[in-house]
Amino acid sequence: MLVKTYSSSVYGIEATTITVEVNISAGTRYYIVGLPDNAVKESLQRIESAIMTIGYRMPRQKIVVNLAPANIRKEGSAYDLSIALGILAASGQISSEKLSDYLIMGELSLDGKTQSIKGALPTAVQAKIDGFKGLILPEANAREAAVVQQLEVIPARSLREIVDFCEDRVTIAPLIIDIEQEFRQNLHKHETDFADVKGQENIKRALEIAAAGGHNVILIGPPGAGKTMLAKRLATILPPLTLGESLETTKIHSVAGQLNRNISLMTSRPFRAPHHTTSDVALVGGGTNPQPGEISLAHNGVLFLDELPEFKRSVLEVMRQPLESRSITISRARFSIDYPASFMLIAAMNPCPCGYYNHPEKECTCGSSVVQRYLSKISGPLMDRIDLHVEVTPVNFKELSEPRMAEKSVVIRERVMHARSRQEKRFENIDSVYSNAQIDAKMLREVCIIDENSKQLIKSAMDRLGLSARAYDRILKVARTIADMGDSDHIQAEHIAEAIHFRSLDRDNW
Repeated sequence: MLVKTYSSSVYGIEATTITVEVNISAGTRYYIVGLPDNAVKESLQRIESAIMTIGYRMPRQKIVVNLAPANIRKEGSAYDLSIALGILAASGQISSEKLSDYLIMGELSLDGKTQSIKGALPTAVQAKIDGFKGLILPEANAREAAVVQQLEVIPARSLREIVDFCEDRVTIAPLIIDIEQEFRQNLHKHETDFADVKGQENIKRALEIAAAGGHNVILIGPPGAGKTMLAKRLATILPPLTLGESLETTKIHSVAGQLNRNISLMTSRPFRAPHHTTSDVALVGGGTNPQPGEISLAHNGVLFLDELPEFKRSVLEVMRQPLESRSITISRARFSIDYPASFMLIAAMNPCPCGYYNHPEKECTCGSSVVQRYLSKISGPLMDRIDLHVEVTPVNFKELSEPRMAEKSVVIRERVMHARSRQEKRFENIDSVYSNAQIDAKMLREVCIIDENSKQLIKSAMDRLGLSARAYDRILKVARTIADMGDSDHIQAEHIAEAIHFRSLDRDNW
């Protein structure tokens, strides 16, 4: 007897519906065909134990399981539940009437309990697109799948429970989540706040400018100056995620299997901080079983690279293209996958190996050649993509002991959102440009018009401070953001002056 059930396979952050065809005929062997990997092939041992544990029998006949379309590689253990139900229906032990209405996903334990899977959200999205009545999946993944409206999400705790559901012996209520309420309820929850940071007003100002224009930023300073503490709070002053951004971000983390079972929707911008020993594949994504990398997990949020010169040169160089295109394409012989990667880069580094170059009090023990060799670990093309270079100095005792509370993140965020609203209006008719940081060279001449005084100021700065030619465009972009923060339609000389101030690494003494 031939029975069809339906499952799903995730590629990139999109899902493809897989038809699980089970045919039982005369014979004695089991076969799984349709380009299964080892995890899929091993499913028959898990399924046999699960079926026998719940009191049903595993047919001692020829069982052929075909996963169609057969030209797509099937990976992982998420097909267990759909194959098990197909075998039970094909052997006449349960009714197959309900099986065609639902897309079924889930890994089985030997005792018949369901285990969590990856990619529940994109699977639910595809199930709705393909017209399925609902989705049956492990209870641990039900909340993220229930984000998709007008789709019955049936949480499954065990194979026994789903068999009883198919036989109409029990009724399982679909999980329903009010997505808008869930989104609003958790929108402003943050564990960190800029109010925790004593002093460093100049650095806070730089990070506010970075958040307002979507600019990448690098912090340079000695150990203990507060670089990491400040970087971790950048996400708290970025504009809140829109519902569309939240769904897209949740989808990426769902595919990577990094969603907490109690979370249905990511409402805070992600903050990713990979260690400097990370590999290039871990950063950009890919691998034997393709997974999103750190730059995609930071999509719509912040990627923080601490101790930047300690990262391998090859790891840093692979970021150059994603920083420009805001996406990453992983191409291999068998597949090509696109992952979104629109993130803000914030990097931190010591100015030299000992950490005290340009320190106001402590003496640097590194020679000038050692300092230059240390700084040259970061390539010019990568620095081209970082708009703000901020020198961080240690906080003095007076500022540390100040009892007055610093400005809260929510107050700073209001100013950032105001500046972003001006940019949204400016770029409303331009696709894929949402902030000043995304302006290309052609658009720069139209958006960043400066008067003669400002031109002379930039020229003087380039001559006196030894600013490089690549700093020119960056200064204009940052000045445009500063002008937006001040509600100015035109870039003024004071905006240019402040933008020049945040180009530390372009100066001669660096």
